[in-house]
Amino acid sequence: MAAQRELYDAIVIGAGIQGCFTAYHLAKDSKKVLLLEQFFLPHSRGSSHGQSRIIRRAYPEDFYTQMMAECYPIWAQLEHEAGTQLYRQTGLLMLGMKENPELKIIQATLSRQGVEHQCLSSEELKQSFPNIRLARGEVGLLEASGGVLYADKALRALQDAIQQLGGIVYDGEKVVEIKPGLPVMVKTTSSSYQAKSLIITAGPWTNRLLRPLGAELPLQTLRINVCYWQEKVPGSYSVSQAFPCFIALGSSLAPHHIYGLPSREYPGLMKVCYHHGNNADPEERDCPAAFSDIQDVHILSGFVRDHLPDLQPEPAVMEHCMYTNTPDGHFVLDRHPKYDNIVIGAGFSGHGFKLSPVVGKILYELSMKLTPSYDLTPFRISRFPNLRKAHL
Repeated sequence: MAAQRELYDAIVIGAGIQGCFTAYHLAKDSKKVLLLEQFFLPHSRGSSHGQSRIIRRAYPEDFYTQMMAECYPIWAQLEHEAGTQLYRQTGLLMLGMKENPELKIIQATLSRQGVEHQCLSSEELKQSFPNIRLARGEVGLLEASGGVLYADKALRALQDAIQQLGGIVYDGEKVVEIKPGLPVMVKTTSSSYQAKSLIITAGPWTNRLLRPLGAELPLQTLRINVCYWQEKVPGSYSVSQAFPCFIALGSSLAPHHIYGLPSREYPGLMKVCYHHGNNADPEERDCPAAFSDIQDVHILSGFVRDHLPDLQPEPAVMEHCMYTNTPDGHFVLDRHPKYDNIVIGAGFSGHGFKLSPVVGKILYELSMKLTPSYDLTPFRISRFPNLRKAHL
């Protein structure tokens, strides 16, 4: 096979959204890039499948809000290149108690960064969104530019764009060995390849690839329940009814965020999920539900019953996806501590999809030894003490 003798500028392992955007930026810069995926595409084993994700600028941290300012135009550019809609503006509503410190921090960040938003009192929320029932003292923060990304369409558009730009995508090829060096060698179940640099964006499989290279990140792989709830009156929580995406900030009843997207992907069903899950091996993701799975659904049922009275309070459809979480919820975007031509993008902690245009750009810059466009202090591996011993 000719590919064995070819020297690539970069090999990217993992064709989820982060790997795809990394390969896209490399191919745009006329680099010779190979994107490897262990499963046949499309697949539902990782963190990038499904039809929808929330896009928002609303974050407590300035650095994510700043990164999002560049993400929106790149999403628009991809949409234009693909000739298909990838983003729908619905607005994003954050719900929390008036005194919730996280809500106050997010509002301050949006103000500082000049992002258009509105603070809504309980009365204003009732007028704007009569089919949300509020707890006493609950208020809202509405970010106009929030909305829905069509995830599966975005992945397809990127995989097509990479190939149109001269990049190569090989699916159904599991990496079995990485030999560091110049060039770096990557052996798969089908062949061997070599490249000047390697980027690992392997989601929940990251540590399986890093361990033989003498590194292990403190990553926790979680199985998440993706739940869809039947509308009592079809369309009442739909995009066409101008219902927004929402995030309900953590409370004593639900320590983690609950988020929802207006009904569209399954007609008459609204996606409402808990932003947390249960420890799971990515190889055994479809095993029978753990007890805590049922607890998660119980928390969601209570929320739906109390806040969204026009939905049936039992999930009609339940799917799964994987989160790969870091202890602080921030990404890992860095070079391998020992091999500076191996770059790692990992730990997207259930909120990386919307940021992938800029994440891919940063990983491309690191792999090409360019000056990164952003301060990478929050994303460095060195923030984790006792790295080799770090286990969650």
